Amino acid sequence: MKQLLGAFLFFFVLVSCQTESKLTFEPLHLKGENCESCPKIDINIPNALDNSPVSQAINRSLQEEVISILSFSEDDTIDEMGKALQSFSDSYKELRTKFPDEVQWEAEIDGIVVYEDENVITFMLNSYSFTGGAHGYASTSYLNFDKKKGVELENWQLFEDLDGFEDFAETKFRIQEKIPQDSNINSTGFMFEGESFHLPNNLGYTNEGLKLIYNQYEVASYADGPIELILPYNEINLYLKRKVKE
Repeated sequence: MKQLLGAFLFFFVLVSCQTESKLTFEPLHLKGENCESCPKIDINIPNALDNSPVSQAINRSLQEEVISILSFSEDDTIDEMGKALQSFSDSYKELRTKFPDEVQWEAEIDGIVVYEDENVITFMLNSYSFTGGAHGYASTSYLNFDKKKGVELENWQLFEDLDGFEDFAETKFRIQEKIPQDSNINSTGFMFEGESFHLPNNLGYTNEGLKLIYNQYEVASYADGPIELILPYNEINLYLKRKVKE
């Protein structure tokens, strides 16, 4: 009986520690005005609840991402999401006064936590915007945070050996996309700048591995859509600064 009680207490403590290491969020939902001459705006992102440094960094970075997607001007006073929504709406209404037949604009942003351990938490933001033209634009962004230091991480800060990782990623990219290892990286139709492989603007931790995503136009045409590459942690831990236990 004592052995069973001891095992239960150990399991309880283990679960409690794992739960305590997780950050707490509530959904934050913002919508634009509901009127015939208003653009459609729908924002859904997590909002960290405590006042820890990492929670403050998360909320600040998510807000900055929303502002950058919605803002059409260089106005430095747009420093919060409500102002960004208003800026997007005002830009559309101003255009409608000049071109009454302008097709309704849209903006949709959805953010979720895609990975979290005791060291790192990663968010994925999927956004879609239409501001006229032949089609809208969809993109995916990853935001990685060091939970212990309470800061957002730049891509290069994820690695102990960035050059080694980039070489490894290129090999895997060529295999996935059927590009001969001894051929130019653009030989099958890609559009890497300078005809040299480079990492994408967005990469992030996921449960399956580190995901690299090239958004539309980044290295290929719009019609090709986003290009994704997932690298399992057991193959890349030697390159990472923050190792992932599997």
